[in-house]
Amino acid sequence: MPLRVDILTLFCELFEPFVTTSIVGRAVKKGLVDINLTNFRDFATDKYGSVDDCPFGGGPGMVLMCQPIFDAVEKVRSTGNHGKVIMMTPQGRRLDQPLVEQLVQEEQLVLLAGHYEGFDERIRSGLVDMEVSLGDFVVSGGEIPIMALVDAMVRLLPGALGKDESTTEESFQQGLLEYPHYTRPREFDGMSVPEVLLNGNHARIDEWRLKQAEERTRLRRPDMWEEYKSNKEKKTK
Repeated sequence: MPLRVDILTLFCELFEPFVTTSIVGRAVKKGLVDINLTNFRDFATDKYGSVDDCPFGGGPGMVLMCQPIFDAVEKVRSTGNHGKVIMMTPQGRRLDQPLVEQLVQEEQLVLLAGHYEGFDERIRSGLVDMEVSLGDFVVSGGEIPIMALVDAMVRLLPGALGKDESTTEESFQQGLLEYPHYTRPREFDGMSVPEVLLNGNHARIDEWRLKQAEERTRLRRPDMWEEYKSNKEKKTK
């Protein structure tokens, strides 16, 4: 049974190339993931298609109203999708690889893409199971964060990549940043490919790659490095 993902948004057109191209598009064609788009505006009750209004108490911007969002989620759930409802918001848990690995185990997910000044708080308290943030910055809406989440999950689905072992050596999978890669030519603008990668000794290559990943993590992500060292020490005890 494929992972089912329902994306609720005001801008379905942004997702059309995303779900039909590259790794996500191939996974859809293979039947590994079923991605469905729903527009909040289809559930507006006035002739203007209104989905937002001014905030009580004043202030800038507009706020997404309860009724269209609740009705959209209810419609999605009427099709049998009772999956976890996730709101993309800077206030949520920061997206990382462990969270991606957790969410891809779900059978169904309902992803809410906010816009404007965000959602009425009653949507958060009355509908949402989890809030997820792409990081400590603000973008115009939840569409780009949803694409990042979906892409990260799809990569973990068996058969989505050309080689399933590809995911095991990527950054964050082993608690380290990924080692450097090289391809032809061997020499370019005075820069050479490390000799160890050319001698065919796979044990030495693996050793070199691990050292490079460790050094890169130590220099670029001290937080990850400390956690990696701690876990490594626990395994050796």
